[in-house]
Amino acid sequence: MDRSSMKNIRTPKNCKEIRDNVQAITGIYLIYPSFDSAGTTVRCDMTTNGGGWTVFQRRIDGSKDFYRGWRDYKSGFGDLTTEFWLGLDIINVLTSQEVVELRVDLVPTGSPAIPAYAKYATFRVGDENSKYVLTVGNYSGNAGDSLIYHNGMAFSTMDRDNDLYTVNCANVYHGAWWYRTCHASNLNGHYGNTSYGAGLSWKSLSGFNVSMMFTEMKIRGH
Repeated sequence: MDRSSMKNIRTPKNCKEIRDNVQAITGIYLIYPSFDSAGTTVRCDMTTNGGGWTVFQRRIDGSKDFYRGWRDYKSGFGDLTTEFWLGLDIINVLTSQEVVELRVDLVPTGSPAIPAYAKYATFRVGDENSKYVLTVGNYSGNAGDSLIYHNGMAFSTMDRDNDLYTVNCANVYHGAWWYRTCHASNLNGHYGNTSYGAGLSWKSLSGFNVSMMFTEMKIRGH
């Protein structure tokens, strides 16, 4: 992870605590989740819907390869200033130490490129023993609910097939996700790919042949 422009403010455990204590702007900060006394560098969205969001996934330009294996998705990869996946282990901790909501911001490719969002009042990712099982529910927003289909599913990558299909959905759709048989969303897919389902898909917003040009997945405590 790129630690440039890092802002260290006491020992907050998430971006919401930073927002609540200082006049903060969107950027890179150091937080201290319960397991990590050394701190973890994260991107905080201090603008959207009141701010205080800890961002764990971001796609903006296709500069990072998201077609990766279990180890990378477990520990995280990318550049917090551009594209990244924060890591399943830290997502597990952040969604386990308090009740959080999830916000997914989306901008589909095309003209006009109209932003949309999905919010979930219930969101949790289990630990590695559970294969990072997804718990999600209580949708609101204008993008449609393309995540509930994945509720209760384990995470799958190119080298770890935990879905219910006869072949590995991660390989078929060039990504890593909580696939079932296979998906209604695929935000870790191949950036810009318009092949059926292989791009950054959010079915309820734009079907399977339109890839998002921008995605952010982020969490905030209630």
